[in-house]
Amino acid sequence: MADTLKDVPEFFENELGESITARTDALGTFRELGPPDLCHIVKFHSKPGMKELGSYHYVSGVDASSSATLAAYLNSLTYSLDETQSWFSKSNAWRIRSGIYCCFNAFSRVDVRVEVKIPGGVESYFVDIRGERHEATAAIWQETYLSAVLRAILYSDDSYYRLAGYRKIDPITSLTAEARFLEAVETLFWRGWQLGSNPEIQTATSVHNHLTSGIMKYFGDSFRYGPAIELFEKLRKKDPEAGALLAQSYIGQNKEIKAVQILNHDLKRLPINYALLHVQVDFLRSKGESQMALKLAKFAVNTTPSEFLTWAKLTEVYIDLEDYKNALLTLNSCPMFTYSERDMHRMPAPIKTHLPIKTDILNSGIMEEDAAGRENEIDPNLSRLPAPALHGTFAKAYSLLTRLVSKIGWDNLLKCRSEVFVMEEEYRMQKAKEDSQKTSPSVNNDPKEKPESNDDNNEAETATIDVEAEKKETKNEDEETLENELTENMETVDLNDEEDKENTPIEVPHTPLVRPEQVAEDKSKSDNGNGNNVSIQNPPHPNDGVSFTFSNKRLCERWLDNLFMVLYEDLRIYTFWKTEAAHYRAQQMPYRKTGAEWELLGDLALRLWHENDAKDAYEQCLDHKFSAKSWMKLLEIYVSEPNVQRALLAAVKLTVYHERWYHEIVYPSEIARNLNILIRREGLSKMQNMLTSMNLPRPVQQLMTRYFDYAELFKVEGYEF
Repeated sequence: MADTLKDVPEFFENELGESITARTDALGTFRELGPPDLCHIVKFHSKPGMKELGSYHYVSGVDASSSATLAAYLNSLTYSLDETQSWFSKSNAWRIRSGIYCCFNAFSRVDVRVEVKIPGGVESYFVDIRGERHEATAAIWQETYLSAVLRAILYSDDSYYRLAGYRKIDPITSLTAEARFLEAVETLFWRGWQLGSNPEIQTATSVHNHLTSGIMKYFGDSFRYGPAIELFEKLRKKDPEAGALLAQSYIGQNKEIKAVQILNHDLKRLPINYALLHVQVDFLRSKGESQMALKLAKFAVNTTPSEFLTWAKLTEVYIDLEDYKNALLTLNSCPMFTYSERDMHRMPAPIKTHLPIKTDILNSGIMEEDAAGRENEIDPNLSRLPAPALHGTFAKAYSLLTRLVSKIGWDNLLKCRSEVFVMEEEYRMQKAKEDSQKTSPSVNNDPKEKPESNDDNNEAETATIDVEAEKKETKNEDEETLENELTENMETVDLNDEEDKENTPIEVPHTPLVRPEQVAEDKSKSDNGNGNNVSIQNPPHPNDGVSFTFSNKRLCERWLDNLFMVLYEDLRIYTFWKTEAAHYRAQQMPYRKTGAEWELLGDLALRLWHENDAKDAYEQCLDHKFSAKSWMKLLEIYVSEPNVQRALLAAVKLTVYHERWYHEIVYPSEIARNLNILIRREGLSKMQNMLTSMNLPRPVQQLMTRYFDYAELFKVEGYEF
C-alpha cells in the first residue's frame, strides 16, 4: 500500500528523526529570519512488524500564534491520506502516529516546537542553540508568530528559497488576522533590528530591517497604505526616525503634502538620519529636482559614510544630473560588504522524495513542465557570464555601472574612467619616474609623507575615498580567479548606437581595452570593505599624492575594476548576439537558439537596460519551452506597457505552475502585486470580466479568482469599479 500523503510533498528519512536532529544542530548558524518551518511526521503500518517511516516537508504561512494552531496543521495532514489509508479505515494501511512542527523564533534565536501524538496529547516547548528544552511563554509565542508571518511575506517570491517540497500558504487571510499582525508589529517594532536586514545594509536600524521590509512589502504590494500609516503615526511619537516610513506611506497614498510636512518636522528633530534624508532625496528626484536632491544626498553620506546605501544614492543622483565623472568616483567610494548566505539548514539526503501533482492541475490542460533535452542546452560563453553570480552590494553596484553605460555608451564610459582613475600606462610612467628619483640622495623617499594640498581653486565637489600609502594588499582568491578569466583576449565594443539596426552590424573596433593593472600590487590601496576614511571633499590637488602624483585622479578599487571586466563580458556577448541576429536577418535566414539560451539572453538584456530586447528574448524562450522565470519577467513588462490580456495570460500560467509546486500563497506574491496594479488602473469588474472571457478550466478559474477575492475583501484600490 502507498505510504505517501496526497497533494503534500514529502522527503522520507533514512533514519527516524534525522531531519529534526539536523535542524537542532543548525540552530546556532541562523543569523537572521531563519529557514522555512519544518513539519515532520511519523507513520506506522497497522500490520505488525512493519518499520515506522519518518518524512518531512518545508512550509510557511501557517498560523504560529499558539500550540493549538500548529497542532491543527499537523492534524490536517491526516486528511491528506488516501481514503483507504484514513485513521478510521479497518483495512491494513499506513497511519500517522505523531508529528513535530518546528518554527524558528528570530527574535530570541530559539526553535519553537509543537509535538502531537495521534490520538493523544499536544506538547509545546522551545529548543535553544544548545539543544536544551524550555517552556514556551506568551512572549515567545508572539515573537514566533511574527517571525513566521515575516518569513511567509519575504520568502513568498524569494528565489533563494525555491526549495523542492516547500509549501507556501497565505499568512494573512482576513481583516482580523491583519489586525493581529499589526498588533504584534507594534509590540515588537523597536526590536526589529535584531532580525537583520537586506544584504546592502551593513547595520540594521529601526527603519532598515527585515521587519520594516515585511511591513512595506505587505502593504505596498496592494497599495493599501492606510493601516501602515496608522501604525507609523503611533510609532513616530516615540522616535522621529519612524517618520521615514510614515512619509513613504503617505507618498504611496498620493498625499505628498502631508509627507513633506512630516519630513520637514522630523528632520528638524533628527537632522542626521539618512533614512529621512533618503525619502526626501527620492521625492525630489521624482519631481525632477535632482540638484536639490544632490545636497541632501551628500549630507547623508557625510552623516553615515560607512553605509553602502548613502554612497549608492549619491551615485544615482549624479547619474540623474548627467555628472558621470562624479558618479563613477562616488561609485568607487562605496563601502562593499561580503554577502552572507541566507539562513537554511542542510538536510541529509532523503531515501525517497514524493512530489505529487494535484489531480485538478494535472487535468487542466494548462500545466506545462520545464522542457528537457536540447532546449536546456546552453552555449558555454553564455552560461559562464559572471554577472548573475553577483549578490548584495556587488549586484547593486553593478546595476549602477550598467545604468551608467546605458546612458553614455561603452566608449564614453572608458573615457570617463581614464579621466578619473589611474591607468596602467600612467602608473608605469610615474613608477619609472619614482625609480629614477630614488637614485638621487636629495629626494625624500618616505611614501608616508603626504604634501599639503591646495584646494582653493577647485569648486566641484566629488565623492572620493582616501588612499593610505603603505597598507599591505590583501587579495581575495575569488577575485583573483575572476581577474584571470576576464582579462584574457579582451576587445572593446561600441554600443553608442543602442538602436537595433535592421541590416547594419554593430561595429567592433580593434582598439584594445586598456585595463588598469592593480596598482596595489606595488602600492597600497584602501580597503574595499568597510568605508575606511570616507568623506565628501574637493578633488585632490595635483601636488596631493600618495608616493606618486596624478592630477585629480584616484585609484580604482579592485572590486570596481572587476565589475568593469564583468560589464565587458556582458557587453561582448550582447554585441555578438545583436550582430549575429542582424547578419541572419540580412541573409533572410532563421536565427536559432535553444529555449534556455533565449532565457539567459533575456536576463542579459535586462541587466543592460534593453527592455525591448529582453521582451523579445523571453517570448522566444517561451516558443521553445516553458519557463516560469520568462513568464514572470514578461508579466512585469506586460503590466508596464500595458497589455492586460497578455498580462492575465502570464498570471494564469504562473499561478498553475506555482500551484503545482505547492506555492498556494495568493498574497503577498509578485503575481498579486502585478494584478493589483491592473486593478488600480482598469478596475476590478473589468479584470473579472476579462478573466471570465478566457474560458479557463474550472479549477484554474477558481485559482485565479482568489486574487480578485483578496482585492475585494481588503479593498485594494480599484475594487469598487
